[in-house]
Amino acid sequence: MNDDVSPRDGAASATHAPWSPDGSAEPRPTEDTLIAAIATVYDPEIPVNIYELGLIYAVEISNDGAVKVEMTLTAPACPSAQELPEQVQHAVMAVPGVTSCEVETVWDPPWDMTRMSEEARLQLNMF
Repeated sequence: MNDDVSPRDGAASATHAPWSPDGSAEPRPTEDTLIAAIATVYDPEIPVNIYELGLIYAVEISNDGAVKVEMTLTAPACPSAQELPEQVQHAVMAVPGVTSCEVETVWDPPWDMTRMSEEARLQLNMF
């Protein structure tokens, strides 16, 4: 990933001040802290966070604190198609050390219920 993260069709992007290896800025974020932030985002129609639903396909962190998230939605016609990626972007940008965030909505592979965590299946009585 590079420093110049720009939005593409279906993507949201934001930037903050760059991270510095000399310690003058926040340390590089970890995958665990990013996943915890993403897990605060819920699909408004399903009472489970989007990470446990299996909507997050990839989280990439560059050395300069730039983050790229690949996610999908439960269906292409999802009524939350605009707001969920924006909510993910805001949650990631709130993590200390994140300098920028690009959220890309992807459709391949398509989401299905097998991507849900055991916890999500139990919560939704789908076991």
